[in-house]
Amino acid sequence: MVDRLSGISVFVQVADSGSFARASEQLGLTRSAVGKTIARLEERLGVRLFNRTTRAQSLTDEGQSFYERCQRILADIQAAEAALGGSDRSPTGVLRVSAPVLLGRLCVAPILVGLTRRHPSMELDLRFADHLVDLVEERIDLAVRIGPLPDRAGLIARSLDAFDMAVCAAPTYLATRGCPSDLSELPSHDCLPYARRGGRAEPWRFATKDGAVIEFAVGGRIRLDDLEAVAEAAVDGAGIACLPTWLVDSRLQSGQLVRVLNGHRALGNSVYAVWSQAAHAPSRVRLAVNELRQCMPARLARPDAAH
Repeated sequence: MVDRLSGISVFVQVADSGSFARASEQLGLTRSAVGKTIARLEERLGVRLFNRTTRAQSLTDEGQSFYERCQRILADIQAAEAALGGSDRSPTGVLRVSAPVLLGRLCVAPILVGLTRRHPSMELDLRFADHLVDLVEERIDLAVRIGPLPDRAGLIARSLDAFDMAVCAAPTYLATRGCPSDLSELPSHDCLPYARRGGRAEPWRFATKDGAVIEFAVGGRIRLDDLEAVAEAAVDGAGIACLPTWLVDSRLQSGQLVRVLNGHRALGNSVYAVWSQAAHAPSRVRLAVNELRQCMPARLARPDAAH
């Protein structure tokens, strides 16, 4: 049983990190040891868990299903350990967290503020920044990041969940320009691309019915480097936008924005909790990670969801 749990832990780490090399660094094991552990697990289960290439690994359909179950198992074990470890005293000290501005304000802050209120001996220092913060240099205990993650040694990453995007526009725009039903119609519409830090506009990604991912490059006369500004421009009728569901849910519910391309699933990104593996994580960090893993899925689906 211990060997099985160890194999599951290694499997989840490889899935979270996206590569055997990165997982081996995070686990303190050789790449060969990680590879052999996964091979034994696949042999025991009788299925292939990863699609392997020379540069990266991706989960098979069976691997994705197994990963989701394993995540819940490990989260339950961590919660049980945290409950035992905290039975004699409440977590103390300052929990220093970094998170992207909008995701942090709408999704991370409500979870961690609620956690801190339940533990009077713990303090929260939550900092919002869209650039990549150096955890050691900035003395950050825990970072919430939107993937894909850069390949960095010395960090542990745990998946919190993933979110989809909503392709949407204002009713006034659709009444004037019509409602697209297929991707091929987008070039004839005004689109509102998001250009991170004034750089190249990010492509819109869609999942096909056979599980493949296609990227659709969008252009437009209006390019913005702030997602909230993109959302407001869409509400004002400036064009069609592709935005995180957690950002625009309230606007969709109120009717300010309307979904289009309903036959196409627009893909977002995974969200991760990241912390340094240099030292044993204090109880407040473990508690925060468990809370985020439990509550983030509902927040990413709907930011005003109760946790």
